[in-house]
Amino acid sequence: MLLKLVIIFLFIFIFFNLSNFLKLNRKQKVLKTKKITTFNKKNLYNWMNLTKKERYDLLKEDSLNYMDKRKILLDEIRNEYKKISRENSDGSIKKK
Repeated sequence: MLLKLVIIFLFIFIFFNLSNFLKLNRKQKVLKTKKITTFNKKNLYNWMNLTKKERYDLLKEDSLNYMDKRKILLDEIRNEYKKISRENSDGSIKKK
């Protein structure tokens, strides 16, 4: 009976330690992937300490974000221009 309790407590202890270890690993991976994304004069040394691949990946990500924002802005401008041109064409038709 005592042996069974010791084995059960041992398994429980191992299980909790293993789960804590896995959680710690996940947190470290998340922290690694969430490196500093904006750089300025204050954190220039952080930028310099990044590896060449990390800098390349950050620049690539920034470039993709910029392209997405630019596409959205161009779509908004096009839609606004279409609205204005429709209003002008409707107004000119009614005047004639």
